[in-house]
Amino acid sequence: MTTQPVATIAWMFPRHPRTPGRVRVELLRQAFDWRVPDDATEVAMLILNELVTNACHHARGPRDRLIGVRLLLPALTLLRVEVSDASSELPVRRRPAPDDESGRGLELVAALATSWGADPSGEGYIGKTVWFELTLPSPANPPVLDSAFAMDTAPARALPDAETPNRPSD
Repeated sequence: MTTQPVATIAWMFPRHPRTPGRVRVELLRQAFDWRVPDDATEVAMLILNELVTNACHHARGPRDRLIGVRLLLPALTLLRVEVSDASSELPVRRRPAPDDESGRGLELVAALATSWGADPSGEGYIGKTVWFELTLPSPANPPVLDSAFAMDTAPARALPDAETPNRPSD
């Protein structure tokens, strides 16, 4: 039996150098709204920044393809974050030498997340989803609009390069 998450929200972003900053702002706002503990929010922002940066810089695919970001609370003590892009190439952890200037991102993800992984999109779809989960030190407390239906049903929305309506720049 599959259970519905307590809360979920999704966004679409362009592959653009400013996207990681915009994603961090959206995560911070949503974590505040869901009352996710501050320590977990900081860790989630660091890991999410790494995954979105990878999707912007390393994902092979058409430039006009968007990056999907989804936040879920499968339970009040678990935060799951997913980043989807158009590349079918799954990420590979590297073992960088001490003097290498890159290659440590997935090491950070593995060290900080409770669990993480990457899954190819299903048959007939392009791309992949890289995800991580964090066990929360205390339960989140998302607002419930209707006691019979606690899931956030807001549809995913795309944020174009130059658009972040009524919000301060990152």
